[in-house]
Amino acid sequence: MSIKWNWGTGIVIAFSLFMSFILYFVLKVQTDHQYDNDLVAADYYKREATVQTELNQETKAAHMATQVQIHQQTTGILIDFPASWDPSKIHGIVSLYRPSDEKLDFTVPIACADTHLLIPRSRLLGGRWDITITWEYMGTDFLKKEAIYIE
Repeated sequence: MSIKWNWGTGIVIAFSLFMSFILYFVLKVQTDHQYDNDLVAADYYKREATVQTELNQETKAAHMATQVQIHQQTTGILIDFPASWDPSKIHGIVSLYRPSDEKLDFTVPIACADTHLLIPRSRLLGGRWDITITWEYMGTDFLKKEAIYIE
C-alpha cells in the first residue's frame, strides 16, 4: 500500500510538522524554570490597592519647585535632593528593580549627610534598572520613578 503524494497530502504533513514544532516550544517554555513566567511582582494584587496613594505622591513630587534629580555617573547613581532641604529631615528608601532578574533587586535607605545620595556602581550590573524613590520630608510623602540603563 502506498501513499499517493499530492498537494493535499503535502499541506497536511507540513501543517502537522509546524504544529509539532510550535507545541514543542510551548511545552519547553512551560516546563523549563529558566523561562519563569510568573507575575512581575509577587504581591501584585496587594500593590494595586495603593495605586491612588502613589499617584498622589508622584503628583506632589512633580509639582515641587526644585525637583529630585537622578544622575548616572561613573561612580554610580547619584540622587540629588533640593539643596535648600535639611538632610536630617529626609527619610525614605530607594528601591532598585531589575526587570530581567528579581534576584538583583535591592533597596537603599535614604540616610544623607548632605542632600546627595550615591548608589555605588559596584552594586549595579549593566542593563535596565527601574528606580523608585519614596521619601518623606516635613510630614509630606513623595514618590519618584525613573528607568535608567546602565552600560
